[in-house]
Amino acid sequence: MPNIAIVVPARLASTRFPRKLLHLIQNKPLILWTAERISSEVSNIPLYFAVEDEELFTLLKHHGYNPIKTSDGHISGTDRIAEANEKIQADYIINVQADEPLVTSNQIEILKELIFKPDIDMGTMATSFTRIDYFNDPDKVKVVLDKQNRALYFSRSPIPNIRNDGESIENGLLKGRCYWHLGLYSYTAEFIKKFTTMPAGWLEKVERLEQLRAIENGYSIAVGMTNEPCAGIDVIEDIKIFEEKVRT
Repeated sequence: MPNIAIVVPARLASTRFPRKLLHLIQNKPLILWTAERISSEVSNIPLYFAVEDEELFTLLKHHGYNPIKTSDGHISGTDRIAEANEKIQADYIINVQADEPLVTSNQIEILKELIFKPDIDMGTMATSFTRIDYFNDPDKVKVVLDKQNRALYFSRSPIPNIRNDGESIENGLLKGRCYWHLGLYSYTAEFIKKFTTMPAGWLEKVERLEQLRAIENGYSIAVGMTNEPCAGIDVIEDIKIFEEKVRT
């Protein structure tokens, strides 16, 4: 079996939702919802957490997980994973965001398949938008693809721009053509080392999207599609949506 690991980057200094990873949902911190979900969905791949904060390290260690303390100077989760992998020494890495508590085994399997393909530097996931308010929401990242399902660009703005007022996602004309990027990635250890040597690009800084660093430097990002529900927690309002999903 390939030497592969799941590494979850985690920190408390979120600008849109400070300390969200410790936010209690049914008396359990968000990061433990994610940890338990990954462990139950994919028990055959080692799971690690690349953490900046002592509080997160202590919590995860107490509950039997494998946190690795990393520098507080990293500008992206991928940089944090690269430092953690110096200790883990995995050849392939799957990055699940700490605020993605509904990740599935199928999604992780797709990420594995993507990174094993030739000429692919990085893999990620997307799903189709079904609501126009989500498509217009800057907290929901959009991605446009080429015909080989490789990412052309990621943005917080609605892309592609819908110029025809008679078309919308909700009426079905654009359903399946406008894609919501999910915060799941896969990479080779070799690519992660290269990534940390690249300076943060202008687009990455403007959009605050670390994956744009790879595109700005000419690397290919393959995008796998999923129809399974996601629940990325970006802002406090997302907590209620997640709670409704776990109650059903």
